Amino acid sequence: MTPQARGHLAMLTFSALVAGSFSLGSMAANEIAPSAITAARFAIAAVVIGIAALATTGISRSAAQAPWRYLVLGGLFGSYFVLMFYGLKTAPPVSAAAVFTLTPVMSALAGWVLLRQITTARMALALTVGAVGALWVIFRADWQAFQAFEIGGGEIIYFWGCAAHAVYTPMVRRLNRGEPAVVFTFGTLVAGCLILTLWGWSDIRATDWANLPRIVWVTLLYISLFATAASFVLVQFAALCLPAAKVMAYTYLIPSWVILWEIGLGRPAPTALVLVGAALTAVALLMLLKGEDTSSKPVLTLD
Repeated sequence: MTPQARGHLAMLTFSALVAGSFSLGSMAANEIAPSAITAARFAIAAVVIGIAALATTGISRSAAQAPWRYLVLGGLFGSYFVLMFYGLKTAPPVSAAAVFTLTPVMSALAGWVLLRQITTARMALALTVGAVGALWVIFRADWQAFQAFEIGGGEIIYFWGCAAHAVYTPMVRRLNRGEPAVVFTFGTLVAGCLILTLWGWSDIRATDWANLPRIVWVTLLYISLFATAASFVLVQFAALCLPAAKVMAYTYLIPSWVILWEIGLGRPAPTALVLVGAALTAVALLMLLKGEDTSSKPVLTLD
């Protein structure tokens, strides 16, 4: 396989792993407080990424300068995951994944405000197609629901989480002072764990960790090791082989993977009309894959 082919395979695997966090998360969301499971996730992921940092680039003293940067990023990233679990209490996994595909659109807006980044015409068209596909799934292909703007409460909650994620993405570029990605991610995870532990301490203490349902532990280990640590390695590898636009394009494949996860877990498949929306997000992926923007490096996201 060529380096480019290996990069695409890495991102294909990445999107499939991230999709699993939606299906498993929806099964565990009502069994544990969102702040408790998110704090535990950040703690486990911080250990894994910390070991990876020590084994690769090392962690220099200079990385600890201006620690407020990590608190800002950890707060944004922690907000995203907490609101994701709150949303998954009621939102179907496929709809939540569709909401997530709106993140690139919001990131483009946040990138313009914070960094004055300009989106190309091709990328703007692809983002529009992806957004239409996402809205198609979110409203479950119901035109009357769209006209009445009837969105489920879970989707609305998760949308605000995605807004935090959208701000997080350009903030990483704005606040990074040359630290390696693995070190910067470690600092963000440690800060996020600290914030979540302080904010959700009552929920953490009230959680009966020894008697949690098995699905909670399965979900916690999965999102910590596969949807975070493994995804980090895959994105880092793909970033060396593919342009930034092509790396980030795989976000649009996640709803389709979630549908396969749902079927694999024995849940009913969405209706044929809803599948049309998922197909549109796949079209957005193909459009972005044709882009050749190599001017900037992709920003790591751990979903």
